[in-house]
Amino acid sequence: MLSVLALTSVVLLGIASQTTAIVVYTSWERHALVGSDVRLSCSFFSWQWTSPDVTFTWHYRPDGAKDNIAIFHYGGGVAYADNKGPFRDRLEFVGNPNRRDGSIVIKNVDYSDNGTFTCDAKNPPDIVGRPSSVRLLVFEKVPVQAGVITGAIIGVVLGLLILIVAIYYLMRFLVARRVFSLSMSKHGKKGKGKEGSQQKQAGPQK
Repeated sequence: MLSVLALTSVVLLGIASQTTAIVVYTSWERHALVGSDVRLSCSFFSWQWTSPDVTFTWHYRPDGAKDNIAIFHYGGGVAYADNKGPFRDRLEFVGNPNRRDGSIVIKNVDYSDNGTFTCDAKNPPDIVGRPSSVRLLVFEKVPVQAGVITGAIIGVVLGLLILIVAIYYLMRFLVARRVFSLSMSKHGKKGKGKEGSQQKQAGPQK
């Protein structure tokens, strides 16, 4: 009996922990050109329906810094952007809370904007969960990602292998055809020689 009660309590605790947890998602890294606008996406998964009290909060930590700076907050249907910090007049809320989207846009980015942006979301009663972070890297020219280079190299290597195999089988076919032609030619000459010798042996009969 006690074991049944213990198992039931564990199951109920598991369900309760599921219904009070929230998972926040962002990109892992974003690249942007100097002077361009960049969208930083943030969404969440929750076991509850989207609450009218849903909130989104963004923090920013510049490269080399230890402390985070609060730069944006959405709550009660109103968006509040920091009007004194590094993103003054450059931050715009473009999300849709009803669709669990708390994305923002940073306008006219510069090298000084390099850093880590952290999004935290709450969907009461789901308020327990870890924030998610995205790293922003600003370049004069967006570099080609290592994955693209690796994919191109693999593609070239595979193309060369296919070409080598095709040439190998083509050469085998041509050699076999040549050998077959020579073989048929020799058989033809032997056949003609035998016919000639038979005709000479038979000779004219009187």
